[in-house]
This record gives sequence, C-alpha cells and structure tokens, in this order.
Amino acid sequence: MKITVIIGTEVRGCTYQIKELFLEPLREGNEVREFYLPKDLPHFCCGCKTCFLKSEQLCPHAEYIRPIWEAILDSDLLVFTSPVYALRTTGQMKALLDHLCVHWMVHRPEEKMFGKRAVILTNAIGVFNGGAQKDIATSLVWLGVSDIKKLGVGLMEGVVWDELSDKRRNIIAGKVRKLAERYKSSPGPARRGIKVSALFALTKKMHQSAARQENPLSADNQHWLDKGWIKL
Repeated sequence: MKITVIIGTEVRGCTYQIKELFLEPLREGNEVREFYLPKDLPHFCCGCKTCFLKSEQLCPHAEYIRPIWEAILDSDLLVFTSPVYALRTTGQMKALLDHLCVHWMVHRPEEKMFGKRAVILTNAIGVFNGGAQKDIATSLVWLGVSDIKKLGVGLMEGVVWDELSDKRRNIIAGKVRKLAERYKSSPGPARRGIKVSALFALTKKMHQSAARQENPLSADNQHWLDKGWIKL
C-alpha cells in the first residue's frame, strides 16, 4: 500500500507525535511519503488563475505542487494532519488546498481520486476540531474522495506533548492506533459515495451544457471531453 502524508506544520510537537503514532503500525510493508508544510510548499496561491484558464503545469508554484499531487494520485491512502489554529486548519495547509482546487470536480477532476481513502488527524487544546477537519474534508470531497475518516484529539492538559500526563498520552495513543489498524493491510479502492456521485453528476451536466456553447473549449471543458465524460 502507498501512503501519502501531508503535515500542516513543521513543528515537531503534538501533531507530529500523533502522526507518528498513526504511522507506526503502517510503516512496515507499506510505502510512506511525507510532505511537511510550508517547507514543501512555501508559497500561497497568488490568484493568477493560470491553472484554471490554461494549465496547472503553468502555475508559478508548479515545481512544489507537482510532486505533491503526483504522490497523491499514486497513493492508496491519504493522511492529512494538522493542529487547530483559530478553530481552523493551518494557513499552510489551506495554501495547499487552494492550489489543488483546479482538480475539483467543477474544474478538472482525476478519476484516480474516486478510489482513494483518506484520514484526517487534528488536535486542539479543547474539543473544537470540527472546523479544521471540515476545511480539509470539503476539499477532499470535491476532489472526489468518498471514504474519509476523521479523528480529532482533544489535548485538554496543554499544547506541549512532553507535558501531557502519561494517562492522557496513552488515551491518545490508543485512539490513534486503533484507527490505524483499519489500514494495516491494503484496503483496496474505496467505493464512490452518494455525495461524490451526486457532485459528479451535477458538474457533468454543467460542463456538458457549457461545452456546447463554447468555441474554443475552455481548459476545464476540454478536460471533460478528453476524459470521455461529456460529448459535443
């Protein structure tokens, strides 16, 4: 099984420890590739719209985005990890999600994403993990991922891993490892869910209608035509 991990911070704190606990039972026999943000993507999307209007290959940050996207497409399991900042995911994680928006179903989706499984791991000082998880899950759904599991860790006692009590760390470790056990053997491709199927059907209809009125075709509609998803 191939696993791609996106870590929304370079700080080797609680997020790092939780990520390591999750990967611990999965490293043996599986191929794991990790990307740390912002090191592996040091730029925010600049809103130039080049990816939408021409090609994602012409994005001014393509040298950073391309290896991450290729790793995602090549993986069976995607793991997104992020601390909660201001009730949301980190700015550097959002920067990556913004760059990947060109592959949303409303633009130029890739069918490989329809069989992916994904895990979202977040941690917060309290119980407010939902906002950060929603930021990531929204993008994953629009990218075509149906099988998404979420685990939010409430640190409760503080934000420094070594200062948490042994009891608290053991509770966290138990939850994270239990989730990881589901993925110890290759799970095979996920089934496309109702929500993703509905979004695909809706956007297909939109692209079909728009393409019949365009000459020349936009990059988005040309993509759908090349995939054989729409006809002129």
